[in-house]
Amino acid sequence: MGQNPLDMVIGAEGVSRDAAASAKHLSAGLEAERQGQRERAISELRRAVASDGRNNDALFHLAYLLDISGEEEEALATYERLCEAQPAPVNGLLNLAVLYEDQGDYTRAERCVRQVLETNPTHWRAQLFMKDIKASREAVVEEEPDRDLMKRNALLDTPVTDFELSVRARTCLKKMNIRTLGDLLKITEAELMSYKNFGDSSLLEIKKMLATKGLRLGQRREDVHRVARKQIMDQLKGSGREQMLNKSVNDLQLSVRARKALQLLNIMTLGDLASHTEAELMGVKNFGATSLTEVTAKLTEYGLALRALDPSEMPPQNS
Repeated sequence: MGQNPLDMVIGAEGVSRDAAASAKHLSAGLEAERQGQRERAISELRRAVASDGRNNDALFHLAYLLDISGEEEEALATYERLCEAQPAPVNGLLNLAVLYEDQGDYTRAERCVRQVLETNPTHWRAQLFMKDIKASREAVVEEEPDRDLMKRNALLDTPVTDFELSVRARTCLKKMNIRTLGDLLKITEAELMSYKNFGDSSLLEIKKMLATKGLRLGQRREDVHRVARKQIMDQLKGSGREQMLNKSVNDLQLSVRARKALQLLNIMTLGDLASHTEAELMGVKNFGATSLTEVTAKLTEYGLALRALDPSEMPPQNS
């Protein structure tokens, strides 16, 4: 794997990785990988690392193949060894963060992503993954004891009329068929603001009310997208195609109207797009059947499709 200077965290001296034996085994390992001989590739890459423990290319490829082969513990240790290098490879840090998140170690996962963002604050993959990590922390509530979970469900079923909201805010929510606190968590800020007579003051009022309970608009929808992205990744794991999920939607060469809709929904990658439903896209103003056909056709080119809508996720409908 050729090393891209843009994919390195800035701030440390380079290290030598030129051992002849290591380079020989690395080359053999890459060739075996290209031929689909995974076990042989792993064997050669282990020899490459043994010959030169500072060969970052060998470490990365070995960790990657171990991960997709189900050898998660060795993959984790290999990625950790790779990321001890200075500068640490960005792809190594992000892959290591994924493994930490899978283990529920959100603190270490966040530390890896922050290491990337500290040197490249606009790195879009790191930004997206940081959002996922934060959503994962919030989703831990699903693992609470049944008693606590029942309390949370009861809170989400609380009618919005029980909260101190202005007459205008209550009227708008009623017309949008938003009856409970749970309904509010299914709708986004952009959707609220697109409704007639719903202004900044009403939005601020509702956001403050949710904040007092540690909640925010669109929270339940974000959780669904996070889970969907992980399911798609798991389905593709080991196929060699999972990396395409990180491909930017900007590379799809969509029409201006379709691109604007994806921006409004904060969709940045193919994986993010595939985690959304037709209904979510069609809910964006000016996104019609033509744009939907365009987007689905692009996804089909990559063997992907928009997520099927679960009836339980049905967003509130305007009355």
